[in-house]
Amino acid sequence: MKLYIKNRISLRCKMRVEDELQKLGIQWMIVDLGMVELVGDLSLEQRMVLKTNLQNSGLELMEDKKSILIEKIKNIIIEMVHYSDELPTVNYSEFICGKLGYVYAYLANIFSEVKGITIQQFIINHKIERVKELMSHDELNLTEISSKLHYSSVAHLSNQFKKITGLTPSFYKKLMDKRKLTLESL
Repeated sequence: MKLYIKNRISLRCKMRVEDELQKLGIQWMIVDLGMVELVGDLSLEQRMVLKTNLQNSGLELMEDKKSILIEKIKNIIIEMVHYSDELPTVNYSEFICGKLGYVYAYLANIFSEVKGITIQQFIINHKIERVKELMSHDELNLTEISSKLHYSSVAHLSNQFKKITGLTPSFYKKLMDKRKLTLESL
């Protein structure tokens, strides 16, 4: 049996889900980003207790098929942008369709209807968050980050960054460095 969980985006969330399953004596095979595969079925009582316990942790057990599909799309994008060493070589729409087995127009319409933004905008937002994360590590320069995230150029990355954050990447980096210096002086 598969369960789908909303708002599960980190390792800490995964550990929280595993703890809740263990407390309830529920056996699982896989606990992954937004999805849990159980060994057997849940009783109605187990499902209600798990749902309540997850809600207390800021997580949500999903039962609506449309919401589940939206979460799957989001999880694919988050996994692709934040946790994969390399982005796919095919375009994102093909990658997502290949993972889910649906026509892109259908996925795009449902996603926009429910989330209020396009899949492409969701990807861009997450790529910019990834850029911020990579900039904070000071391991890669902007050219390397641009290449890693498959931007056509540093200028393209910079334009998207400014459009989303209102700041240029270099100004953002200066602010981060200033904040680090301030924190170190405390």
